[in-house]
Amino acid sequence: MKLDSTGLSDPGLIRAYNQDCLYIDPAGRFFIVADGMGGHAGGEEASRIATQEIRSYLEQNWQSPESASQLLEQALSTANQAIITDQQNHPERADMGTTAVVVVIRPGESPVCGHVGDSRLYRLRKSQLQQITEDHTWIAKALKIGDITPDEARVHPYRHVLSNCLGREDLNQISVQPLDLEQGDRLLLCSDGLTEELVDDKIASYLQGTPSLKIAAASLVAAANEEGGHDNITVVLVSVET
Repeated sequence: MKLDSTGLSDPGLIRAYNQDCLYIDPAGRFFIVADGMGGHAGGEEASRIATQEIRSYLEQNWQSPESASQLLEQALSTANQAIITDQQNHPERADMGTTAVVVVIRPGESPVCGHVGDSRLYRLRKSQLQQITEDHTWIAKALKIGDITPDEARVHPYRHVLSNCLGREDLNQISVQPLDLEQGDRLLLCSDGLTEELVDDKIASYLQGTPSLKIAAASLVAAANEEGGHDNITVVLVSVET
């Protein structure tokens, strides 16, 4: 499977610091976006630890007999424990945590994605954009059972309340699932700094509006800033080449 990829992270227009983190494996084996929380130092440290631990675990165990799904779930679990250990060693960061969304593409297996929190994975296929991950938030649960509408969800005061994140002893859900990919598909991994500002239709228009991934990534970040840039904005784009 031949891939092209790029990534871009921006602090936005309101915050003076960036608590997001991204990593693109040079060999195209895996891709990571993490969005930290817990104050300036805490959020930056949590997303950095998560990204580093996920990367290290995948690199060190890439040839293991575990399935890609098992490998990814364990990588996320390892990242969670590493953040907890850092909290214990640094009480000033006790409230820190982070989301994470990861795509793993291992030869001989179906691609998989995994996430904790509300950083998202989208797939663009033939001009149709689909959100692959389901946010671990109170709002997502309320939407699923029909308690609120999508329009209400976009402005609800509890829309940022996570039901799950890395850095918690009571981590109750690591979502890992198969990922169907075809030639011509484009993937978007992103923090909620993008999706808070841009609706899915607008995201799709930028993803399909240019053949250049770098231009598409820059356009998405610029558009989110034009809409207010209230949070850090991070995007990783991956295309399956034809």
